Amino acid sequence: MQIAIVLFDRFTALDAVGPYEILSRTPGAETVFVAERTGPVRNDTGSLALVAEKTLAEVPSPDVVIVPGGPGQNDQMENEALLGWLRSADAATTWTTSVCTGSLLLAAAGLLAGRRATSHWLALEALKEFGAEPTGERVVLDGKYVTAAGVSSGIDMGLTLLGRMAGDDVARSVQLLTEYDPQPPYDSGSPEKAPAALVEEWRARSRHSTR
Repeated sequence: MQIAIVLFDRFTALDAVGPYEILSRTPGAETVFVAERTGPVRNDTGSLALVAEKTLAEVPSPDVVIVPGGPGQNDQMENEALLGWLRSADAATTWTTSVCTGSLLLAAAGLLAGRRATSHWLALEALKEFGAEPTGERVVLDGKYVTAAGVSSGIDMGLTLLGRMAGDDVARSVQLLTEYDPQPPYDSGSPEKAPAALVEEWRARSRHSTR
């Protein structure tokens, strides 16, 4: 099994690293970071780089595709090199997945039309432009398409997918060994729970606010 995690300039690090930490432990699987060009790809702050070991062209038919989001997603929405690869790779995948605004890239490639999907809460409405049905769920499965909400939810998506691919006990073991047992000091991890003033502030500042 080959798991391909897509990188592009100004991706959000946890979108890619969260699923990587979980799914790289899939028995018998190879996990590879891919991009248009090999070499380091900088995250959205510019302070961290992950290395793309292979080009998109060198990984034509992975079993699993993971597309992160991040501010750089906007610049990729009409990048046919990436969108075309997503469409062709999807023809052979067992699972096509995304984290955060990575779902907008799947949608722009035409892969989510008529499907339920999620994204970062600030970007949910943008999914409608591509014929997808946005939901506020943390992880959404629709056929072989698995979309996760914002950033940290990629870990939940990874565990969900690992359970499907390798069985519940393997997923439980990985959860245990990574000690994924969230106990956050604040209860403001969703717009329904966060103070209304904060939610409105970030809606106003969002790059998706005019979409």
